[in-house]
Amino acid sequence: MFVKNIGLQHYRNYGLLRLESLGDVNLILGQNAQGKTNLMEALFVLAMTKSHRTSKDRELISFDAPGDAAQIIAEVERKYGDLKLELTLSAKGKKAKINGLEQRRLSEFVGSLNVVMFAPEDLEIVKCTPGIRRRFLDMEIGQVQPSYLFHLQQYQKILLQRGNLLKQLWGKEAPGKDLLEIWDAQLVEHGVKIVKKRKQFIKKLQIWAESIHRGITNGGEELKLLYVPSFGDRDEEDEAVLLDNFMLKLSQTREQEIRRGMTLTGPHRDDLSFFINGREAQVYGSQGQQRTTAL
Repeated sequence: MFVKNIGLQHYRNYGLLRLESLGDVNLILGQNAQGKTNLMEALFVLAMTKSHRTSKDRELISFDAPGDAAQIIAEVERKYGDLKLELTLSAKGKKAKINGLEQRRLSEFVGSLNVVMFAPEDLEIVKCTPGIRRRFLDMEIGQVQPSYLFHLQQYQKILLQRGNLLKQLWGKEAPGKDLLEIWDAQLVEHGVKIVKKRKQFIKKLQIWAESIHRGITNGGEELKLLYVPSFGDRDEEDEAVLLDNFMLKLSQTREQEIRRGMTLTGPHRDDLSFFINGREAQVYGSQGQQRTTAL
């Protein structure tokens, strides 16, 4: 997969930019604040429909952009044919097109262009909170498995509804809890799909990462990746078993969840741990080890 050309219009500091005939390897040179990182970010946004630097799309649009909108366009050479990708960002939201056809959902667009980015922010994957590591998993898996994004979106919607209900149930009797069981069933249905795909992804990633890390350190260090679930065994992938374990954990924490008004179990509470020679990189790793782990 190669990007043959890319065009930006009213994106960040670019009024208009067009780069043609990109090669297999491209080196971007420029002065400070000239827009090198913005160009790299634009490719990432085109692939993922979101930035790795900000959650606010408005920051991606030039201040003087007509219609308060920005556009990223690229031609991508793929194994089974070229694609023209277009992503428009505006105050009204995002619109994505493949070969001129607007996609009904952004999840249908993600995966058309696959990217891997290594930036200073990636150190946060190792050093910072579990939410950043979950986001890493969600973005990487979503590029190669569109169905994962569907289950993730459904899970997040149900999680919000369930959380609202939990806040309402404090001090109330059983009738409201019957509705909670309905949300439980739906939460578990999508939650086990997410957990299973994450475990499968990490298992494959372990094979590649361990070998590459060993090469970088000349065989002196061994890297291990471990999924840390909020329920059940970390190696379990059978959906029926995962479903039973998830439901059991929800029943065990129900009263606590009602008191706190939030869902305490599920893939939104899971984590990913990194170990170098048996020691957790986040706690015991040096700056260099944490950077190598992120890379």
